[in-house]
Parts: sequence; structure tokens; C-alpha cells
Amino acid sequence: MKPSRELLAFMDRLGYVFDDPALLARALTHSSLSSPTRGDNQRLEFLGDRVLGLVMAEAVLSADEDAKEGTLAPRFNALVRKETCADVARQVDLGAAMRLGKSEMSAGGRRRMALLGDAMEAVIAAVYLDGGFSAARDLVLRLWSARVESVEEDARDAKTALQEWAQARRMPPPSYTEVARSGPDHAPVFRVRAEISSGQHAEAEAKAKRQAEQMAAKALLDRVERAT
Repeated sequence: MKPSRELLAFMDRLGYVFDDPALLARALTHSSLSSPTRGDNQRLEFLGDRVLGLVMAEAVLSADEDAKEGTLAPRFNALVRKETCADVARQVDLGAAMRLGKSEMSAGGRRRMALLGDAMEAVIAAVYLDGGFSAARDLVLRLWSARVESVEEDARDAKTALQEWAQARRMPPPSYTEVARSGPDHAPVFRVRAEISSGQHAEAEAKAKRQAEQMAAKALLDRVERAT
């Protein structure tokens, strides 16, 4: 297939030129636009998740040759989680190239964290199938390089850190309450409150409940640590 201007522009932002642009077109096609003759990116997402995982496992091992498994695991998880994939997708403006159905497009699908993260994994798989593992590895390391260098801070699980902070002061575990939910059923936005037994609390909003909990925990942890 002859690539469209949108695909050519995205290849330029991605830093990789496809021999088979049809692979990239499929990687950017959401299920809301799929048909029997035009597949979606779900199978590519499955493959890309595994390619990303292998590259990141190598990266965290190479970055710290003395780190134990208990240290490497949270770093790895921080680098491959959906939120990170979505951040990388925003870095290359993947949303502008996504192919969405009308309903998903009107619901703001180009900005949704889950869709962006899935599509980024699918693009990695498309590069792998088009150019082999070396090409996919080079792409991932280039796009993730700054995150690999700063992963120690990102790897800190805010909910775990907040619970450890509370336990050290003989307090019960923090509680997490969904205080509001907005948006359509297929694209909800969750507002979550994190609270400790002293009554101190913080709220955060995100498109995934787990992410909102982590953000609220981080905000509360920052608050209580500043106060001590």
C-alpha cells in the first residue's frame, strides 16, 4: 500500500520508515474502526507488549549490574506499564495518526490513556515484524531512554510507599474511596480520595481507577512528608 500523508508524517515522528506501511496502518487502527477486510491492532498489541517487555528487561539489567531482582522488578514494571506507553505515544503524537470509529473519536479516544498505550505497543510489534528485533529494540531504547535513566523515581509505588509510611507510625493502612465518576460509560473518569487515619487526605482524577488511586496516594504522601 502507498502510505498516506498522515502515516508518512507519523513515520517521521517515530524515526522509522516501514517497508510495509500496511503493518503501521493496522497498528494504528482501533477496534471501533475494524471490519472483516480491515483488521484492528489488538493482536499486534499482544505481540508488542512482549517485545517491549524483553527490551526493557535487558535495559534495566544493563543499567544496574548490581541490582537484585527485588529492585529490578519495580523498575521494569514502571517502564512497561500502560501509563508509560501512553506517555511515549504522546511524545510522538501517536494520537494524531490513530484510526478510530466515529463514536470513539467523538469520545476523545485520541487522548485516552488506554488507547494510546495499546497503540504504542502495537506500533512496536509492527516495527518488529517489519524490521526484526534489532529495529524494534533500537526504537524502544531511543523512545524510552530518558525514562530508563530516571526510572528509580518512577518505580516508587505510591500506594505501597504511603502504606509503609503509615505502618512506620503504627497507623492503619490508608483507605481509597471513589468520590466521583464522570464521563460516558465507555470512557469514565474516576476521582479517588486517599486518606489516612489522622484525617489527612488528597484526591486525584484519572481515566483508570488504579491510576487515580496511585496519583492520590502520591499527592497525600508528598503532603505528609512535607509536614514532617
